[in-house]
Amino acid sequence: MKRLFLLWLAGILLLGCAEAKVPENQIMDGDGMMNSYVKITPEEAQERMKKDDGHVVVDVRRQDEYDAGHIPGAICLPNESIGAERPAQLADLDQIILVYCRSGNRSKEAAQKLFDLGYSRVYEFGGILDWTGEIVTSDEEFPMDPIPILCIGVGDTRFTATLENNSSADALLARLSTEPLELTLHDYGNFEKVGALPYELPTNDERITTVPGDIILYQGNQITIYYDENTWSFTRLARIETVTQNVLKAALGDGDVTVRFWIEWTE
Repeated sequence: MKRLFLLWLAGILLLGCAEAKVPENQIMDGDGMMNSYVKITPEEAQERMKKDDGHVVVDVRRQDEYDAGHIPGAICLPNESIGAERPAQLADLDQIILVYCRSGNRSKEAAQKLFDLGYSRVYEFGGILDWTGEIVTSDEEFPMDPIPILCIGVGDTRFTATLENNSSADALLARLSTEPLELTLHDYGNFEKVGALPYELPTNDERITTVPGDIILYQGNQITIYYDENTWSFTRLARIETVTQNVLKAALGDGDVTVRFWIEWTE
């Protein structure tokens, strides 16, 4: 009897260890508990989509963006629609959920919100801009229209940024599509490089906290590249994706710097 009890106890312990296995790239808190979604690459997402495991692919862009071209089988669940209630489209808390958006910003926000709502198997794989697989409309294969990319050149270093969806970014796009821009930017406040624009742009000010890589319009006639945090009321024009503060500061250097802005289009 004692031997049977010990075998039963060992089985329970082994089962507990198996259940406690943490997915790769899972963020943990100080108590060893999962506190975030899992970040994977688009290539890893494609491999997961080949499996018959009941997964669901979630596109968290707006409906019009989804209609223009999306990953086959994905459902449209806009990021801004995810609130305090669990979405009706996602009834199973244990279902594998693969989340993407346009460039990777909204997908991160949506994935975290879904995890916080109790979904235990949320995987975020960035934006459709980096997707190399099939893209369809609701009934046929669809090649995406070219998308404008803001390019920033500092010496021999080149960054690319995703334009915001506002009239300020649209106006900058129109200007740069006609003629590239070269400016001398100055240090300010130990958190940004700023320079005067040769023209005015419409503003869409809101109180935000910047992150390294934010391209900001200030007072309608100044453009700034943020390499640190600052909270103020201004307009975000674009964001350099996945850049670290150290990389950005190294490229911008100390003192005045000449920066070039131009537009390229995806194929």
